Amino acid sequence: MPRAYYSAPISDFLHASNEEIVGALSLNNDFVLIQTQRDAWVAQIEILRIVLANHEGSIYFEYSIPRMGRRIDVVLLIGPVIFVLEFKVGEKTHTTYAFDQVFDYALDLKNFHESSHEQFIAPVLVATEAGPQPLKITFTPRNDKLLVPIKTNKEQLSDAIDEILNYVGAGIIDACEWNAGRYCPTPTIIEAAMALYNNHSVAEITRSDAGATNLRLTSSTISEVVNLSKERALKSLCFVTGVPGAGKTLVGLDVANKHSEAKDDLYSVYLSGNGPLVTILCEALARDKVSRSKNRGNRVRIGEARSSVKAFIQNVHQFRDECLRDISEAPIEHVAIFDEAQRAWNMEQTSSFMKRKRNHPNFSQSEPEYLISCMDRHKDWAVIVCLVGGGQEINTGEAGIGEWISSITRSFPDWRVYVSSRLTDSEYQAGEALELLKTHANVTYLDELHLGVSMRSFRAEDVSLLVKQMLDLEVDSAKRTYEKIKDRYPIVITRDLAKAKSWLKRHARGSERYGIVVSSQADRLKPHAIDVKSPMDPVNWFLNEKDDVRSSYYLEDVATEFHVQGLELDWTCVTWDADFRHTKNGWSHHSFRGTDWNRINKDERKQYLKNAYRVLLTRARQGMVLVVPNGDTEDQTRTPQYYDGTYSYLREIGFDEI
Repeated sequence: MPRAYYSAPISDFLHASNEEIVGALSLNNDFVLIQTQRDAWVAQIEILRIVLANHEGSIYFEYSIPRMGRRIDVVLLIGPVIFVLEFKVGEKTHTTYAFDQVFDYALDLKNFHESSHEQFIAPVLVATEAGPQPLKITFTPRNDKLLVPIKTNKEQLSDAIDEILNYVGAGIIDACEWNAGRYCPTPTIIEAAMALYNNHSVAEITRSDAGATNLRLTSSTISEVVNLSKERALKSLCFVTGVPGAGKTLVGLDVANKHSEAKDDLYSVYLSGNGPLVTILCEALARDKVSRSKNRGNRVRIGEARSSVKAFIQNVHQFRDECLRDISEAPIEHVAIFDEAQRAWNMEQTSSFMKRKRNHPNFSQSEPEYLISCMDRHKDWAVIVCLVGGGQEINTGEAGIGEWISSITRSFPDWRVYVSSRLTDSEYQAGEALELLKTHANVTYLDELHLGVSMRSFRAEDVSLLVKQMLDLEVDSAKRTYEKIKDRYPIVITRDLAKAKSWLKRHARGSERYGIVVSSQADRLKPHAIDVKSPMDPVNWFLNEKDDVRSSYYLEDVATEFHVQGLELDWTCVTWDADFRHTKNGWSHHSFRGTDWNRINKDERKQYLKNAYRVLLTRARQGMVLVVPNGDTEDQTRTPQYYDGTYSYLREIGFDEI
């Protein structure tokens, strides 16, 4: 399927009429063609006829970037350079938003389009009616043949192209080879949700290597279970496992999106108890729906957009409460996908909540058992998909995956169970419960239900392994792993938060998102203007632009493991406090109470704290800076010895100091 609405050799473009070109663009356009879009195309065509009169190469109008759910206005292949043109027809200024937009398009090609990896890429922002701009040609600091975006008007565009070609030198890009290159994106979960919601497939928005093939295979395996359950009137439970960032949430969203209409016989819903994740995804989809509606000329109000999105993604607690209203009525959905299923509440936590908050004093089920019972109300068939992360339990009362297994074997013997063959791994802590499954009548183990490759970091897939080795004190293994990834995925350490902020800003390009993340137990970072108890809005933090003081870009508000679990940024600053400190005896776990640190003795709480740092250290897609403060000899709550051991340990692994 062509990725551009119109493509041709430049010579053919110059000889074609406006009507022919606009006709091709209109035929391939997925949306209702509005007059402003048609006028913009005509203006671009007429400008480029003049600019390209003396050039040879290829031209592509409306080139698809499915990861971002957007299209590049024009791509040109001339000589050794890929030109990425973003036109702002009629505009007199070059906005920061537009500058980042064209930068993002160029970065997308550089990072994810196979035949663009090694090519020179020149993003150009054309505000057609702007005044003359200085033509400054510079490469980005990463030294990967990507230019900093150049600002021009319509008169300067020709000079800009000529100067870039002279600056780069001789060479030529084979258009056939370039066209044949695979597009292998790695979207953030927010980008993926928006793309899926706008009818892109998983194949379009993910890489095509072994890891991504595994992801598509897992999604299709779940679909097979769903179809089989419907055909044979069965009730089935699937356990899907995966390393951090492997795409478990993406699989869940894909299955839910395939059947997101209530009239669909396979009507599905994606559910998560992760409040920030659900809120952020819903708001991102709603904002995107409003933005797209403006471009299509059928404006949708934000309230209407938010309502429609809630049918696709819901908080699991809202689903639970809806089922409480009528204990005999089956939910409308036949397929329920529970993300982070290991975080569902145990019976004690559920019973306490129901008594205090829902006026159900005698509630005697764990959350997994109750949720299965809700789907079991269907007279014909139902499917539950449990997406399971290892080492992700971070809060009191989270039952782990064992409670799901115990519930199904104890109370639902007729349900079929499909289990990832890796659920036996130690990080899923399901060993004892899995023994119970040996007595269950219908259990099938499937390799296809495990996602073994991290898709979060397209630069280095071994980041989650490195973090595991760091936290497990496997120093030599961590050293070897970091040596493998350091050229693609930089990790640096410092004692100075200001230096860390500067490092983040230098490394981020375009709208690549960066921010500070800390443990929710990091109570003694206040002298560094970090207060974990200060309220922050994760929607503003994750979604708002660079000019918003509430956004992550401002490096003022910080996010904890509860805000960022299941989400990601391009670059992170992990600021380490004395709650989780390295000593000669290994990790020492602490919580701050009153005026001093108190040692944590319960194994469960120790694991929660370790998992919190696991979450924080696996959020970055492209690299991170770790800050371990110096401490203060005059403050007994921040003595240097609380921090020095951690810094020395990180330095021993081989992270560069800044």
